[in-house]
Amino acid sequence: MATQTVQALVEGGKATAAPPLGPQLGPLGVNIGQIVAEINKKTASFSGMQVPVKIKVDSDTKAFEISIGTPPASGLIKKEANLEKGSGKAKHEMVADILIEQVIKIAKMKETATLGKSLKEKVKEIIGTCQSMGILVEGKPAKETIIDVDAGMFDEEIRLEKTELSAEELAKLEVEKQRLAEELAKRRAEFEKVAKEIIAQMAGKPRGEIKVKLVQAGIPDEMIKELLPVEGAAGAAAPGAATAAGAAAPAGEAKKEAPKKEEKKK
Repeated sequence: MATQTVQALVEGGKATAAPPLGPQLGPLGVNIGQIVAEINKKTASFSGMQVPVKIKVDSDTKAFEISIGTPPASGLIKKEANLEKGSGKAKHEMVADILIEQVIKIAKMKETATLGKSLKEKVKEIIGTCQSMGILVEGKPAKETIIDVDAGMFDEEIRLEKTELSAEELAKLEVEKQRLAEELAKRRAEFEKVAKEIIAQMAGKPRGEIKVKLVQAGIPDEMIKELLPVEGAAGAAAPGAATAAGAAAPAGEAKKEAPKKEEKKK
């Protein structure tokens, strides 16, 4: 039995006969609409995420088999945390909080793609990914939550494979997310104020010297790049200014020479 395989990334629940699926499936003589409908049914829970799919087609009977992969753990975490992206400075800036039930849910979804042998080990892997994204777990930095997992604090939830949250728990997570966002905005405003004061006080000094002072004050590198002018930027306009001055000089000299010519005529 000869089979052909088509692989593609599709948006969960929104696959269509357009590229990338249509052009690949068309030459195989299969019912594209039927395949797309089945893919959308199987990927509906991954709405808003890119999902890997594999379609095996029997070249003779046109029968097909669809295998659905799962998005990266980071994508599943962002979905659970209702985030568009993780923190750019995961060591210092937390952007959301999720509960152990959500971690268990993701660990179960990724059970064939994680290294851990037990669900508990898989849960710890997912928590480790949260650490790199600046996401708290159970209100704590991920490293601390892993210690709690090792201590058996969540053994019952893991044993029961609990994955559901109440509406009240979800609402609390949204409130916490908003609190973290406001706290982050406040910290950034404070950093910006301190940075601008330092730059103003050290005006005229070498950029490197000012940068050292900013780093010592704990100003994030991204903000330093944004607020501190690049050395020589001001001087970059100087050549233009010199050229303009040079261009003006001959004109001035020409004016001075004009009266001399008039004197000769006299």
